[in-house]
Amino acid sequence: MILPGGTDTASSVSKEAQAEWVDLLGELEAVKNTVTATQGRLAVALEEATKADEERQGIRAERRGRGVPNQVGPAMRLSPHAGGAFLGTARVWITDMPYTFDALRTGVLSQWRATLMVRETAHLSVEHRAQIDERICGPANLAVLARTGTRRLIAQVKELAGELDVHACVKRNAKAVSERRVSVRPAPDLMVYLTALVPMAQGVQAYAQLKAHADAAKAAGDERGAGQIMADTLIERVAGREPGKADEVPVTINLLVSDQTLLTEGDEPAVVIEGAPAGVGTVPGPIVRNLVAHGIDADAAWLRAIYVDPHGRLLATTSTSRFHPQGLATLLRARGQGICGSSWCDAPIRHLDHVVPHAEGGATSLGNGQGLCARCNHAKQAPGWRQKVTEVDGRHAVETVTPTGHTSVSVAPAPPAPISSGADTTATATSAPTPPAPPADATPAWTPAVGMTGPRPGRIPRSRYSIGCHTGRRPGVIAYRPPGRRDQPGPRRQRRSRPDLAWAHPPRPHTN
Repeated sequence: MILPGGTDTASSVSKEAQAEWVDLLGELEAVKNTVTATQGRLAVALEEATKADEERQGIRAERRGRGVPNQVGPAMRLSPHAGGAFLGTARVWITDMPYTFDALRTGVLSQWRATLMVRETAHLSVEHRAQIDERICGPANLAVLARTGTRRLIAQVKELAGELDVHACVKRNAKAVSERRVSVRPAPDLMVYLTALVPMAQGVQAYAQLKAHADAAKAAGDERGAGQIMADTLIERVAGREPGKADEVPVTINLLVSDQTLLTEGDEPAVVIEGAPAGVGTVPGPIVRNLVAHGIDADAAWLRAIYVDPHGRLLATTSTSRFHPQGLATLLRARGQGICGSSWCDAPIRHLDHVVPHAEGGATSLGNGQGLCARCNHAKQAPGWRQKVTEVDGRHAVETVTPTGHTSVSVAPAPPAPISSGADTTATATSAPTPPAPPADATPAWTPAVGMTGPRPGRIPRSRYSIGCHTGRRPGVIAYRPPGRRDQPGPRRQRRSRPDLAWAHPPRPHTN
């Protein structure tokens, strides 16, 4: 085979070489499918061997093999959830659908199409699934299967399933209706996907109403795109806002942000650790200030106070309780930025776990704590798993050893650096470092939010343009609310004068 090199040009490649490239692409695709089948066989063999070992150790049947997905996923550079899904699919290929597995092993069927064969027959009995497996992926149908599109393949499976067991198809549809839900997940460029899984009739009706509203608004001269109008209308109706005020939805902002980014001209990004199942992720500094300013405008911006020492470590105290208290739990989620601490796992934090188990003397502390998803927390309880706390580049890390002896180290993300980086003093969990007082005639440093104009020269900002650090006496959630607006109609409320309590009640004469 003639492979393309760094010195080749478009004019120097012959038609014969281009034809060989096309053949090589097809061969590599077949090899990739064969490798996937080999990985599936290895994963299933590992699960069977692990279950056999745990059976000899007296582990209950429902607990056997629960740590295998956490070994399969990282080995394939996948999350434990994806590793568990691949393991379950491979188990069906090998035990219930041998013709599908052979088509995958010989390169005729891709991994995705072989996965669809399992998914679309999951509601059928083993006998009916075997019949569909043979009629679609049998040796006599491989030539037809190779040129069948994916949508047509799914349609054929559904047609055969309806012929073999129509009652199972009806039950599957009823179960799907009961699983309706709304979910949110991060999207590129600081967007999120707000997804509603609803029955077809309801979803089509809701979309048709939004589309009709967008068409009417466009006909009336609205300059927004149809998709923008539909998205804004959806948020306005769900949040109960007036038309045109989709951006003024009151929100609770749970940010892990440095004081330099929030209060001065820092450019270090912040991290949204809540608001979605696994947070929203990294947010640039100017957009953070704009987000906070909009929340203050809506009179409902809340910030969770997270303080770090000058070396960038989160502060907390050790607890003597068995479970992590609320304040310590908040710091554990903030340190992991809302994402499970296991390697390759992107699931949200659901469990707060002791690295060294509490039964073995592990402390309920920030150093011995970690945020994990439910799957990873249950997997580490299987026989043969060991963990210990370590440190990498000054950050909290956990070293995990699997039953097969493989070692992985998960390191906590770096928190935003404070202004006083490198200083000897440290902040506490109830107060932030106090910056030096500026001269009396100097205007304090501040950064206006994106799209906003600043105050007059020499005027100290005291409205929504400035994001002050007004903290109450109680630590935890701090409410940021704007001062009273002077442009609101109506008479201004007069300030009541406080009585002098020292002379409000004269002392009574002393009598015996």
